[in-house]
Amino acid sequence: MKIGIACPYAWDIPGGVQIHIRDFAEELLRRGYSVSVIAPGDDDDDLPPYVTTVGRPVAIPYNGSVARVSFGPRVAARVRRWLVDGDFDVVHVHEPASMSLGMLATWWADVPVVATSHSAQRRSRAMSAAQGILQSAFEKLTAHIAVSEEARRTLVHHIGGDAVLIPNGLYVDRFAVPPRPQWRSPDGTLSFLGRLDEQRKGLQVLLEAWPTIHDAFPQARLLVAGRGDIEQIQQGIAPEHRDTVEFLGGVSDEDKAAMLASSDIYVAPHIGGESFGIVLAEAMAAGAPVLASDLEAFRAVLDDGRLGALVPVGDADALARRAIEMLGDPELRERYRQAASVGVRRYDWSNVTDEVLAVYEMAIAVGAGGRTFRLPRR
Repeated sequence: MKIGIACPYAWDIPGGVQIHIRDFAEELLRRGYSVSVIAPGDDDDDLPPYVTTVGRPVAIPYNGSVARVSFGPRVAARVRRWLVDGDFDVVHVHEPASMSLGMLATWWADVPVVATSHSAQRRSRAMSAAQGILQSAFEKLTAHIAVSEEARRTLVHHIGGDAVLIPNGLYVDRFAVPPRPQWRSPDGTLSFLGRLDEQRKGLQVLLEAWPTIHDAFPQARLLVAGRGDIEQIQQGIAPEHRDTVEFLGGVSDEDKAAMLASSDIYVAPHIGGESFGIVLAEAMAAGAPVLASDLEAFRAVLDDGRLGALVPVGDADALARRAIEMLGDPELRERYRQAASVGVRRYDWSNVTDEVLAVYEMAIAVGAGGRTFRLPRR
């Protein structure tokens, strides 16, 4: 099977969608499939051999973040060439509602097209305004995947139609790494991972809770990983607590796994805009008990609190109380750890890839018969 995958966002900027596509493509290649990924990016970027770029992306604010996407005549020409040269059996477009190269691939592909929707939004002026354009592209889809119920609901609300639920994946065993002694602390280590300049990641809530946590456990420490203006954020931390917060900046996959494995609690204080929460699954795979905001997407990953603790969204006091409780109760943390080590296996690429391949096979069978699944107009 020849598989073409369209990535909407710049390949060289780490993000959940790009990492999902990278790991999935490499799993397909490991299984012997022919895979080509097309993505925004410069020709001279350091790229895997299976990635084709379409040129420098444009940064556009979107869903509380910044999406680096590509569109226009030059991009269109490269997408057409990629489709012709690839001679694919199926094309897989991620984030089909984004105004990027995936929409072009959907319009012009003459083979079955499968889409995966990742984002979750209750309201989107952009999607509402572009509904006519999106509808024309979505009508070409043979099958649609959503990574979560939140993502599926966004699709139904803005476009109509429906999708099969297949979650994001990860290589669970890659997170089974030893903790690093320099990141351990006698009273416990908490950690956070996310772009520091994205308010929806909730770092401000954790930093508001941190003095209370640190006063209760004076030898505790907080590791913060992610790109952003570290100096500006440090200035907002009270001097007496500043030295207990270590900013790691952007981290490699290896450092991320080690940080999570070194954590007594992984904290996800996000305040919204989350569709799945792959970092929760990564923390679970690394053996870090999770303390997360009670977002619908996070509640689903944590099985309504069975696999990790949940606190009200944006409530720094509740976050501090729950973190103090967990730090003071090693048995509670171990119960979460043991339950999560079993539950996280559902998200391993060995399972998720099988589910996506089943959708491909269905799409190819339907496409070969000259029929497509049409999404109803709203």
